[in-house]
Amino acid sequence: MELTIPVLQIVGFQNSGKTTLLTKIIEGMSASGIKVGTIKHHGHGGLPDSYDTGKDTAKHRQAGATVTGVEGAGMLQLHAFNGEGWTLPEMLSFYNNLPLDIILIEGFKREVFPKVVLLRSEEDEVLLEQLENIQAVISWYKPLETKIGNQFHINDENDYLRWVKSYFERIDLIE
Repeated sequence: MELTIPVLQIVGFQNSGKTTLLTKIIEGMSASGIKVGTIKHHGHGGLPDSYDTGKDTAKHRQAGATVTGVEGAGMLQLHAFNGEGWTLPEMLSFYNNLPLDIILIEGFKREVFPKVVLLRSEEDEVLLEQLENIQAVISWYKPLETKIGNQFHINDENDYLRWVKSYFERIDLIE
């Protein structure tokens, strides 16, 4: 699968600030007119909550539909079920057909895409040895002794958000 939309992963252990960081990136990019798609790994087990309980699309799904969708006021809401589970490449293949400028992924640590790693404590530094394609690190504590050049403290919000935007600009993925 060849992606035409650039991808950046936000990874870290639970409660490291992934969702908060992702939200800030989405807000900044969207304010600049950049169309952002996101994929989140639901690491809590079980099915994610459904928005359409009691609605027609829920009835379609309960009747056995593999994919259900509803459109209204410009919003397309899809539910797609695969009993085997969805791989990240399968999801990205779908997203690659949407009118997006970038895709941000929360989680899926072991995948190969460029990553921003969040470190809440020194014990989390094991991720720096285990993961590949790390582009930046954001830590909740002292500067790290690592060869990764793009390091930020969690409180340096303007700096790391500026870096994310420049990351996409440098690789000519957005203007």
